[in-house]
Amino acid sequence: MATHTINAQNIESTITDNAVVILDFWASWCGPCKAFAPTFEAASGKHEGIFFGKIDTQAETALAAQLQIQSIPTLMVFRDNIMIFRQPGALPPPAFEDLITQVMALDMDDVRAKMAADADAEQAAT
Repeated sequence: MATHTINAQNIESTITDNAVVILDFWASWCGPCKAFAPTFEAASGKHEGIFFGKIDTQAETALAAQLQIQSIPTLMVFRDNIMIFRQPGALPPPAFEDLITQVMALDMDDVRAKMAADADAEQAAT
């Protein structure tokens, strides 16, 4: 699978229509973004069933602001419409592959149960 260009018009459908989405926030002037691009592209070719999207923060300034992107590159990972990872900085290929392995190994029922418990605890505290 190749990488896809994501923008304000298609980000919501991208996240809701795909089980696993990995987003790379980047800019053309960003050296670490350029260094990470081949790693991201290579992973997109190896992992079927994962949607790899790139968001140009220069072209999508409002979207980047809405998602509170303060450093680039930033990776966001969604699984079953839930953001499960967000981190600025370029990852070396082995670390990126490890992240993908961890994402795919997650028990999403457990994730949802923990989210519900956290929400219940937060509501009880107020």
